[in-house]
Amino acid sequence: MAYTEELKNLIKVVEKTRPERVETKRMGGGFPPMSLEERADILKYHPDFKEEGRREIKIGPSKGYRIPNEMVDLLEARSRVDPDAIDLSQIDYETDVLIIGGGGAGTAAALLAQEHGAKVIIANKLRHGDSNTIMAEGGIQAASKLEKDSPAYHYLDTIGGGHFKNDPELLFTLVTEAPDVIQWLEDLGTMLYKFPDGRLETLPLAGFCRKRGHTAGDTTGMEIMRTIRDEARNRPDDITVLEFSPAVELILNEQGHCAGVVLYNMETEEYFIAKAKAVIMATGGCGRLHIQGFMTTNHYGATADGLVLCYRVGVGLRFLHTVQYHPTGIIFPEQIEGALVTEKFRGAGANVVNIDGEQFVYEREPRDVESSAIIRECMERGKGVPTPIGRLGVWLDSPMIDILLGEGTVKRQFPGKVNQFERYGIDISKEPMLIYPTLHYQNGGLEYKFSGETSVPGLFVAGEVGGGVHGENRLFGNSLLDVLVFGRIAGTNAATYAQEKAKEGKLTLEHVKAYHKQLEEAGIVTDRVAPMLLPDYTDPKVRERQLTAHYVGTLR
Repeated sequence: MAYTEELKNLIKVVEKTRPERVETKRMGGGFPPMSLEERADILKYHPDFKEEGRREIKIGPSKGYRIPNEMVDLLEARSRVDPDAIDLSQIDYETDVLIIGGGGAGTAAALLAQEHGAKVIIANKLRHGDSNTIMAEGGIQAASKLEKDSPAYHYLDTIGGGHFKNDPELLFTLVTEAPDVIQWLEDLGTMLYKFPDGRLETLPLAGFCRKRGHTAGDTTGMEIMRTIRDEARNRPDDITVLEFSPAVELILNEQGHCAGVVLYNMETEEYFIAKAKAVIMATGGCGRLHIQGFMTTNHYGATADGLVLCYRVGVGLRFLHTVQYHPTGIIFPEQIEGALVTEKFRGAGANVVNIDGEQFVYEREPRDVESSAIIRECMERGKGVPTPIGRLGVWLDSPMIDILLGEGTVKRQFPGKVNQFERYGIDISKEPMLIYPTLHYQNGGLEYKFSGETSVPGLFVAGEVGGGVHGENRLFGNSLLDVLVFGRIAGTNAATYAQEKAKEGKLTLEHVKAYHKQLEEAGIVTDRVAPMLLPDYTDPKVRERQLTAHYVGTLR
């Protein structure tokens, strides 16, 4: 679907103001960054500040914590399984380390656990690699050029972006491990962009004082996932992958240690028992909950499963009162609504402009600030660009990049996005993109230590499902770094735990019964079950056949 005549006429307004904006940028000028006071003021337009969008959790280890309603709905739901109907003596799979989730964090964990002598099973909800990792476009941050950068600068940038709320120990681990992660990816064969002399190419991006964004075009996550997935699949003797097999309940032993999971085979509709000496939760984020009705960049299985499972066994939550909305999500064409437009476009020089072709915000503000400015422009100032179905967005003026950096730069640096828009007759090297904030990242999550350990012995956390490292707002490129840093750490420490600390004991689901009792005592009456597993976009008449929050039981 090419731009309509109405939108083409509005693009002419953008084109009219473009030469002056380009010249200003060439002269080193442009729209100024906001002061800390201005940032604090504009954040009132951010969805996180809508109190009606949150409520307190009534039960569990984080009782009283106000988080999005959609998350509370899942935490205050019943288990998908009847604990009295599950035969825990019938073990279907047994391993040293069981990893729930086969994205970047889970696969990195599997590689390191295997290298430290563990037998590993990856249980993934969809296919191996289907995850938010594979959908990450822009890049991965690391202070790899120590002559001009350092982990200290990376630390300061990140803690500032997180509103100085980040867990210091987790953040220190993230930035100090970052250069080693880049070297590890290089050794595995990840093809990051380089200069002709072999030096890694890096870009300046929002919230950072140094160029430390390493990229592979605008498909960086896919390139990283390709590399580590292939490596894992090349170790079949020690790493087993179960696809279409999400975890629906954690299993403890009589000593209170995590000792396995109940898996659900989505193809055969059967439950299976997987016993393990250590379990790593790496289920990713929650974008498919569509918090406050926002569109999302997330993959189909991002439904907060890990939060539900770990919360029921007593792991607390942190920073879930904040959710990240990426400022540049596609809002037209409608067929790809919500899809990510990488921050790398703004890093390369593209302005964000309103219906009058005016730049109204510095293009490299942190994501929560940039998103808030766009929402204000559309909702309060009346400067949004209307789509054919009545939504509002603003322009991301991508043709500026070719003017500033040379013709062909857009197609060379952003091949994925060029191809995506070309399917709809739009050439983003010549026409701007219409964008609006889209639900992108789960800033918070489960409480965990820098070792990956949780409060439950034998249960580890890695990646987006964990909370603390990003504080109240994540900066560009720290997500791919997060999943690899803490995936590697969790894999290493889970293997050590399995070999040296794991204790045998009778398997039990008593925690499920106790949780159900808490629901009853709190007066929560619901037919909702969790984890949700898949989003529900179906007609209500057929929902009972879907793996959603209201699906109960199994055919077998």
